[in-house]
Amino acid sequence: MSQRILEYSAATNVGHKRDNNEDTYLSLPEQGLWVVADGMGGHAAGEVASAIVRDTLSKQSDRSLSAAIQSAHRAVVDAVSQGQGAPGMGSTVVALRAEGHQYEVSWVGDSRAYLWTQTRDGGRLERLTTDHSYVQALLASGAIGAEEVDNHPEKNIITQCLGSLELTEVQVDSVQGQWLPEQWILLCSDGLSDELDDQTIARILCDSRRNHRRALRALMRAALASGGRDNITAQLVQSPLTPRSRWSGLWQWIPSVTGRRTWDACLYGAALISLILVLYWTLS
Repeated sequence: MSQRILEYSAATNVGHKRDNNEDTYLSLPEQGLWVVADGMGGHAAGEVASAIVRDTLSKQSDRSLSAAIQSAHRAVVDAVSQGQGAPGMGSTVVALRAEGHQYEVSWVGDSRAYLWTQTRDGGRLERLTTDHSYVQALLASGAIGAEEVDNHPEKNIITQCLGSLELTEVQVDSVQGQWLPEQWILLCSDGLSDELDDQTIARILCDSRRNHRRALRALMRAALASGGRDNITAQLVQSPLTPRSRWSGLWQWIPSVTGRRTWDACLYGAALISLILVLYWTLS
């Protein structure tokens, strides 16, 4: 029996304060792989680094996530040595691999993954990742309290990233789990998690009536309304045990070209209409 292709939604936005988007994402539902990468290094560098991460991971589907991410780290380092991008460029990454009823999440940096579980009285949000950041290290050591994290002046300093020249290998953290019905996994860059605290994310997901497309649009709108000070990227991936809507099966027949389902549907529809017209003119 073939593996069920998971439903998902994905979006990215440059935000209100930046003039270029250093975030990128990868959606390969046929391979059970989703990635969010947040580049750094300025114009013509951060977006280069995150694109290298995306492209490297897209070619590493036969390897473990940890090994694939290490390859992406080396690819960014090698690109700098070859004059691609700019010295000092790097990228965070958070990746999800789903196979059957199991999933694995791996990450480097402060891009995050959350697990959302629908319940009868609303839902439960669990943060799957732990930021590789200076503030997280302070929290872990007891130097600051949890209430100080969100407003700490150095909250955006990360302790490692892909492409760091000081690291031969990066520390790739991973968690594994088993899907339950009515669950989503949210992958996001810090452009979303810096604007929306966990309580706000949970409320938005709870209000979305189990529709992941509506939920993702609401998250993006809320992050922009809260300031949109950074690039914002997010993906929501639905549990394979969640009952499908009557329309969901149609999406499996639409090829993924742009990574956005509405655009892919329009392109596919236009191609079908063009083919029908060509056949009509040829046969008439």
